Amino acid sequence: MKIGLIRALVRLLAVALILLSSTTLAASPSWGEFKHQFINSEGRVSDNGNGGISHTEGQGFAMLMAAYYDDPSSFERIWAWTKNNLQVREDKLFAWSWSSTEGVKDLNNASDGDLLIAWSLARAYQKWKTPEYLTASIEISQTIREKLLRQTNKGLIILPGLVGFESAAGTVVNLSYWVFPAIDGLNQIDPSPQWTELKLSGLNLIKEARFGKWNLPPDWLLISNKLSPTTNDRFGYDAVRIPLYLIWGDLSSRDVLKPFKKFWGSFQEAEFIPSWTDLKTNALGTYNASSGFHNVARITLAYPNLQSAQISAPNPSESYYSYMLTLFTQLALEELSK
Repeated sequence: MKIGLIRALVRLLAVALILLSSTTLAASPSWGEFKHQFINSEGRVSDNGNGGISHTEGQGFAMLMAAYYDDPSSFERIWAWTKNNLQVREDKLFAWSWSSTEGVKDLNNASDGDLLIAWSLARAYQKWKTPEYLTASIEISQTIREKLLRQTNKGLIILPGLVGFESAAGTVVNLSYWVFPAIDGLNQIDPSPQWTELKLSGLNLIKEARFGKWNLPPDWLLISNKLSPTTNDRFGYDAVRIPLYLIWGDLSSRDVLKPFKKFWGSFQEAEFIPSWTDLKTNALGTYNASSGFHNVARITLAYPNLQSAQISAPNPSESYYSYMLTLFTQLALEELSK
């Protein structure tokens, strides 16, 4: 009788484990596909839309997703590759670009990648209590505050990289590098008034940097006596992330999102979104933006009723960047619905 009961319990446990495993896999098919398509066995993330290079943004994004989906083995591989191949500067920041033929292509850092890596390490520590992750996160966070923050006439800003963005003409910033949820996350493990000040200045810059017919912010912004787009003059590849980070960082409002909603909403019925618009001439990109862009537009247009946002699944035939935007949009929605 006891043996029969034990066998029955074993069978029930086996079924429960199978169901649990299936539920876990079913909860993250997009993450599984992303790993298969973009991450090699060593933990290197390849940007197939940018010549197959690896960069800190991609590594940090993948680490963040691994932590969110409770995938410690993938996280450790991605972090180990990142640490060994990109954290090769004299400080705790990361060389932003690496290729399989040249190794490190540029020792300069990219502050959005640094923020994502530090934030993902903090989240990994919160989930798995690995002390090394917390130590590394704090070291990176403190280095960001020490080396990349600058006071300007528009408040505290974060340089896109340590080298090349300050000149007699002013300071160049990228408003999509204000990763607001990451800034909040780092303020928890490395508390400082600088993080709060940085959030406020970023929000104010986004409100003020409105150009062209649509009153949109540019991909790259020059801070001098006044604000102006750089020679790029476009709202496009970079700036598309701004409304997503505002919503995810709980800094969105009808006013701050109005330009994005007006721009994307005007093309909604045609199921077409220009991939960019020139903020001086108001010219529009003639080809449809990727599905990742569309998903950022959908969450923006749905705000504040985020539960109504109809996000499409990632499209494996598109680039790493489009896939990443979709996964980030999904993650933001999931976290904001909790």
